[in-house]
Amino acid sequence: MSRKVRLGIIGFGNQGSQYARLVADGRVGNIEVTAIADTDPARRDLAAQQHQGVTLFEDHLSMLDSGEVEAVVTTVPHYLHPVMGIQALERGLHVLVEKPAGVYTKQVRELNEFAASKPELTFAIMFNQRTNPLYRRLKEIVDSGEIGAIRRTNWIITTWYRPQAYYDQSAWRATWGGEGGGVLVNQAPHQLDLWQWICGVPQKVFAKAAFGFRRAIDVEDEVVAVVDYGGGATGTFTTATHELVGTDRFEISGDKGKIVVDGSTTAVVTRFRHSEQEVSAGIPPEEIWKMTSDQFDPDEYYTQETLEFDTAWGGQHAAVLENFAANILDGTPLIAPGSDGILGVRLANAIHLSAWTGREVPMDFDEDEFLAELNKKIAEEGKFPQQH
Repeated sequence: MSRKVRLGIIGFGNQGSQYARLVADGRVGNIEVTAIADTDPARRDLAAQQHQGVTLFEDHLSMLDSGEVEAVVTTVPHYLHPVMGIQALERGLHVLVEKPAGVYTKQVRELNEFAASKPELTFAIMFNQRTNPLYRRLKEIVDSGEIGAIRRTNWIITTWYRPQAYYDQSAWRATWGGEGGGVLVNQAPHQLDLWQWICGVPQKVFAKAAFGFRRAIDVEDEVVAVVDYGGGATGTFTTATHELVGTDRFEISGDKGKIVVDGSTTAVVTRFRHSEQEVSAGIPPEEIWKMTSDQFDPDEYYTQETLEFDTAWGGQHAAVLENFAANILDGTPLIAPGSDGILGVRLANAIHLSAWTGREVPMDFDEDEFLAELNKKIAEEGKFPQQH
């Protein structure tokens, strides 16, 4: 029998219990859960009932020092991912952090730098959407240059409907001090990652955000951001948690084609027979009218392909867990290296900073300025300690 990675789960909440179940059900063949840590006695009792034989710990440090595990996954509040990640790496353990990697770039950078000093250890992040076969195919298409240079991107992702009762479940939820933000840090990190993974990292951003717009919360529940990639290319990102009928539509427009994704399951890929510039230069004045009449023949200008994929429940998370373990066991390349986690955090920070200050913010913004602004928000709440 091939060796399995001995995994410890820090936090037996929704995500932690899901991962334990995926392993217990045989969905992750190269992992065995040997320990679970949770500070809540009720959660430990539930873990004991559901996973007999697994060692339980009242705190994560006891588990990290126990010798029971060789790798951990952190399914805890966002602020704790960098802290616990470093603590595990210090003890020679492999680390898979849940998304987002943290709340602000300064703490995530510390995690990345420490992980880089331990190259013998595996450091990954749970960007499970990177295993979605649709988005993997779209990345291949964009990277290969099939649709040319990107001119514009747009993502509307408002399928995050959350009623007020969702926010009222616990005191830390949707707070600056407890969660570090709203839709950008809780619901939309996967899209922020995919957007940059496929289309590239922007140079700067200008954003409008509404805080407690349609819900009794302090953090953002609606965001519209405009990014500048340089060279005239732009993008927009729109997200919200209060639209009863939400939209998930992602468009990438290039000078040789276009991609339109609906519902994260179907994409129409248009490939131009000639670049848009060549098309424009080749249309004489007497034929301009054809482009907007029934004389227009689309086959003359482009081809279209429809891509459709489906992923079973839990399949994406199981794939990341399996990939994490495979990297530990035989060096299989990671789907989502942990160091990539800073990209989404940085973009979310830049969006927040732009919305707070009313100015366009570059991606190399002043991290101390952001943290000072975040601490102002935490102080106004008066419920949580400020960050350092």
